[in-house]
Amino acid sequence: MSTSSTVDRALRTALYDTTDATLDSAASLLAADPAADAELARRGTELVAGAWGRGWQPADLVRVVRRELDDAHVHLVTELIRAQAPDDRPRGPRWAAQLAGLPAGTGRPAARTDRFSRATAVLELYRLLVRLPALEPLDDGPRRRHGAAESRTLARIRALLAKAEATGYPEEAEALSAKAQELMTRHSVDEALLATHAPAPDAPGACRIGVEPPYEQAKAVLLDAVADANHCRAVWNEPFGFSTVVGFASDLEVVELLYASLLVQAEAAMTTAEAAQRAGGRKRTKTFRQSFLAAYAHRVGDRLRAAATAPVSEDLLPVLATREVAVTDRLERMFPETTTTRVRGVSDAAGWTAGTTAADRAQVGPRRPLP
Repeated sequence: MSTSSTVDRALRTALYDTTDATLDSAASLLAADPAADAELARRGTELVAGAWGRGWQPADLVRVVRRELDDAHVHLVTELIRAQAPDDRPRGPRWAAQLAGLPAGTGRPAARTDRFSRATAVLELYRLLVRLPALEPLDDGPRRRHGAAESRTLARIRALLAKAEATGYPEEAEALSAKAQELMTRHSVDEALLATHAPAPDAPGACRIGVEPPYEQAKAVLLDAVADANHCRAVWNEPFGFSTVVGFASDLEVVELLYASLLVQAEAAMTTAEAAQRAGGRKRTKTFRQSFLAAYAHRVGDRLRAAATAPVSEDLLPVLATREVAVTDRLERMFPETTTTRVRGVSDAAGWTAGTTAADRAQVGPRRPLP
């Protein structure tokens, strides 16, 4: 049997039947034929290219694989994305920044190093990739000169935040949050706004921003408030863990930076608030954190909306109106049907009070004047 036939048979067996028995049979075929490895990898790059054709981007693939599978699969999909990139067409600086920000050194658990286990992981990944639905296509519009480098900084900040939320040790969480805050200060929102000299693009674009668990509903509310205050609109895709933000290129950059900054500040404040609760004899609870972040998002939204009502000169009013219409039109074309949802799980009074206090202390930064 040729290597191509081995791969064809394995994929036919495993991809369209989700039972463990078919997965084991297909993995056994691949494990027994080392010569099939190159062809199997080539099929993987084809699946990645197919995902691009359905509107997915590198950060989206990594995010959904991390949510649905495990670190071994994240390592595999990262390998495939990098392998496919040289054959891909140019896609702009935001795409390039996502490639540069791919996780490095993910590593594979020891249990995944034998041929059968690796083949099983590959097939599990391919099962996911082949079933990904189409997403709304995004335009990678113009960005200012240092945009790619700053996106790499954002990726580092998000990674630090994810580790801070995942650890069970408050001291480690505080240290990780402090490092993220240091990066955010170095590339602060104010500097990003003052340093930009590029003219605004003629039409709004869109980007996807990860809304990572836990407590993603409160985080989605926070991102929506940040987007609205910066002339953008956000639509949350809960199943895939991201919000699509529509707006002009320079505004999208502001939303990314400010949202990341506010998450850093929320995590640091929540760690401190929990320490005070523990000192009073109360253990850390999920309801406290959920209520804290919901209150934080609600209060920050109030502050940002108040800032958005600041008066502007009459010559800027037509510009503001025109940009708002353009953003709304793009949003409605991308998402002709949307629904609203209520924030759930808010039941801890102490968490709500602490979150509101933290939001009052958060640095939201001055708004950028319209170009």
